[in-house]
Amino acid sequence: MSQEDFRFMKIIENGIHKGDDGLYTMPLPFKHDKPKLPDNMIMAENRLQYLWRRFKSDPMYLNDYKVFMQSIISAGDAELVEEQEEVGHVWYIPHHGVYHPKKPGKIRVLFDCSARYKETSLNDHLLQGPDQINSLVGVLCCFRKEKIAIMCDIERMFHRFRVAKQDRDFLRFLWWKNDDIDSNPVVYKMRVHLFGAVSSPVCAN
Repeated sequence: MSQEDFRFMKIIENGIHKGDDGLYTMPLPFKHDKPKLPDNMIMAENRLQYLWRRFKSDPMYLNDYKVFMQSIISAGDAELVEEQEEVGHVWYIPHHGVYHPKKPGKIRVLFDCSARYKETSLNDHLLQGPDQINSLVGVLCCFRKEKIAIMCDIERMFHRFRVAKQDRDFLRFLWWKNDDIDSNPVVYKMRVHLFGAVSSPVCAN
């Protein structure tokens, strides 16, 4: 492993713990100490305005988007940022929805951790971690060992792991309270590791 890989493992091993809800919590594995990122609220607002225009022209897209947002908020994957909360190191993540070609009625909202503002992004400051993916040769050999092979998919896998409370302000995003897109947007922050963060796959593994 590289020195960055060792640093990643040390951060996770020192910071991981199991909560009362049975879910594991881990910090975001930053390359250095918590970065001081520029205020990118205007970028998030511009991307949300683009979304708003698409919502107005595509009611199905809007409805599917609302269902997804309601699901992550009601599940506790995202929480509203109260006005009285102290603001420290903060980053706003723009988001957009995509449809899987084989699942046309199901939308996945992607949080764009690679979105750049003033020549930086959240992913620029996160460690990717060591490669823990099994080799294809090894997988195929395992499939030849027995008569029956089983595989499975963990639904919303990254959302099964919480982000440490002190790091959640790096995962802020804009949305409308009660899904009222004609009101002023409010600030939420994610409580879970994101599909789109370069560190999430190895954190989950």
